[in-house]
Amino acid sequence: MRIGELAATVGVTTRAVRHYHHQGLLPEPERLTNGYRDYTLRHAVVLARIRRLTELGLGLAEVREVLADDAGKDLAEVLAELDEDLARQEAAIRERRVRLRVLLEAEDGLPVEGPVSPRLAAPFGDMSRVAVDSPMAAKDREMLALIETTAGPEERERLIDVLHTAFGSPDAVARVTEAYALLDRLADADPADPLVEEAARALAACLPRELLPPSNPANGGDSFMHAFYADFAPAEAEAIRRTLRILGEEGEGP
Repeated sequence: MRIGELAATVGVTTRAVRHYHHQGLLPEPERLTNGYRDYTLRHAVVLARIRRLTELGLGLAEVREVLADDAGKDLAEVLAELDEDLARQEAAIRERRVRLRVLLEAEDGLPVEGPVSPRLAAPFGDMSRVAVDSPMAAKDREMLALIETTAGPEERERLIDVLHTAFGSPDAVARVTEAYALLDRLADADPADPLVEEAARALAACLPRELLPPSNPANGGDSFMHAFYADFAPAEAEAIRRTLRILGEEGEGP
């Protein structure tokens, strides 16, 4: 058989056949005197098996492992692992649908930061209702959404617990709203403005130290913190630096 005939027999493309050759899954056939490949029934059997395995969801590396076992005794184990992987994907999809449902059913509409977990959506909603026009509040929510996306599962749960504890009361929301207002006033201010210190003290009074990273980033030494501070006006960035210094000093104790 020629390559086109083999591909048509098994129901794949000639490009797929060549790819399986390149990946070492399908043995190269002997060539006729005219240079054409001469495929046999054995090649069709192997190619059909490759197609069945890939349609089950196995990657090419897994297919190679199965084909390397002459007796095929590892196939059941590989398929069991595939079934477990699909179960994990199903659980992840169910969780994503729960998160989407919470957002779609939210009375105040979707947060501009994008989908977040249901637990984090709650404090977002509280802040959005109170500081609806605050640019600083919007930046804060963006940062929290970034943290939730990039943090590991345990760290993410810890941070969400801290947020619920720190901002779960009307008084706490009011203090945060006041700090946002002070920071918003610094958008066009000079970094030497006395309001910088007032805003820093107000923010430090309502920001839990548990939200800070293990190493105090107040000096902005790494590239992420450089990018973080660059996203704010100069006076706002200075207020945040002072806030982190204040919290760092309080954490050191007497």
